[in-house]
Amino acid sequence: MAALHDRPPSVIAVATAVAGALIALVLGLLTFGVQATVHPDAVPLAVAVGADAPPPLRGVADKVAGSDVAEVSWRVTTPEDARGLLSRQEVYGVLELAPDGATVLLSGAVNPSGTQVAQQVLGGVVQGAGMEAKVVTLDPSSAAGRTAPLAASALLWITGLIAAAAFTVLARKPTVIGRLAGIATTTVLGVAVVAGLFALWDSSLPLTTTVLGYLALVGAAFALVQGALLRLLGIRAMALLGPLYLIAPAVAGQVPELIDPVYRALLWSWTPFRFSTEGVRALLHGGAPTTAQVWVFVGLAAAGLLVLLLPGQEAQPDLADGVVDVGVDEADRLPGAERQHTA
Repeated sequence: MAALHDRPPSVIAVATAVAGALIALVLGLLTFGVQATVHPDAVPLAVAVGADAPPPLRGVADKVAGSDVAEVSWRVTTPEDARGLLSRQEVYGVLELAPDGATVLLSGAVNPSGTQVAQQVLGGVVQGAGMEAKVVTLDPSSAAGRTAPLAASALLWITGLIAAAAFTVLARKPTVIGRLAGIATTTVLGVAVVAGLFALWDSSLPLTTTVLGYLALVGAAFALVQGALLRLLGIRAMALLGPLYLIAPAVAGQVPELIDPVYRALLWSWTPFRFSTEGVRALLHGGAPTTAQVWVFVGLAAAGLLVLLLPGQEAQPDLADGVVDVGVDEADRLPGAERQHTA
């Protein structure tokens, strides 16, 4: 069977057009599809009343929590417990009811998409009840602070990806030492770039050793996994690693309650970007990443390092000019070469 490049130009044109359309379809489903199907489903919110609140206020809280709305999941609690739930991001917003008025509590440490939905829902509840409420944001975050966590994850991924792909293409005889040296350098430079951008965007963002150390862990894990896949598959691994960069913002930028259940199961449930994004967000607001947000990257780094250290032959990149070295001296195939050897 003839190779594709040996077929007529019209056939090649149709084949490449079909390939482009299929790639666009897949990327559209995996990226814009997540955003196009966003819909709230059981968004966790709380309504808080004091233990000594008058019966009418408690009646309002019970009425709000008893509303049969699939988009929201309500909790009735005390103001103290509600603030604890908000700080642990178990709820995305709180409606505090008091005799002197209502207060909508939000948190800058919560994913901005969750905060936005919480503010809209709680504002609608207040308006529907004919009340007025002031809005209070705990741990307020600047625009840079809201952008930085996801930006850090994406930038660390793309830094390692470009470096590892370039090494795979340019290094004709790659070694384990060479790959590890490249990964260490990529991690340091990637963290430096992210830290520099944080300082440029908002000088108040904390760049403590804990923050930088977590960024280094994420960057090293990304680089090790990328290096391992490129070692096993060669430059063909870019077909998997490249689209992940496009998927990251669409998935990690949303709270799970806004993502379609299909996308939640197929993409959000396993993507490492959501762990790194929320881990960085917690650190920037004086908190700490969860156990999962640390051990996911320890596991990725260990798996990538194991693959890099395993003995075996490296996957070879395709030569740019399409020439394959088969160990034959081309001079022997020139006209007259046989007579010269015979002589």
